[in-house]
Amino acid sequence: MTPYSLAFYLDVVTTGTVLGLGSTDSPDRVTEVLGEDFGENAFDQGMCRDYGLAEFYWDRASVDHPWSGHHFTLKVYRLAYRDRTLVDGVFRARYGRFTPRLRFEKLRRLLERRGVPLLEIPEIPANAPYFRTFWQPDSHVAVSVIGTYGEYSTPDNLRVGDVYGIQAPMAPEEVEWRRARVG
Repeated sequence: MTPYSLAFYLDVVTTGTVLGLGSTDSPDRVTEVLGEDFGENAFDQGMCRDYGLAEFYWDRASVDHPWSGHHFTLKVYRLAYRDRTLVDGVFRARYGRFTPRLRFEKLRRLLERRGVPLLEIPEIPANAPYFRTFWQPDSHVAVSVIGTYGEYSTPDNLRVGDVYGIQAPMAPEEVEWRRARVG
């Protein structure tokens, strides 16, 4: 058994879901699984629900239309602040204790043992060289990693090689767009 939160991250990267919730799930479905303890930022055409470690995003064409799932992110960098209330009880109940840092090479090694490769893709120029992005082509999950330290560019409490965040989905079209920009 993979210890603690590593199993959670392996599940997310492999499946492209958070506790079975995908990026297209409705706000009601996310609340059903993760609970009602969230912060919400909503305006006419967009909404975000912040569950501490996980955030889910929705958009809609107008206030007369239903919410449509857009993406989710795991704010892994927040764990380094060591706030015990950050990880919702639903996550702890299933996966146990979450460590303050997630080392990318450890995550990558465990994923490769399971036949789940992460491919490095070009970073957005504004984020390079401070961040590096790795993509899982089957689940469309992107993993952002600290590439080098930069004052005011990267968190002081993370080290080079720590995972900054995980997001899904990252469409193959975005990956190709990034590759074309450097090609």
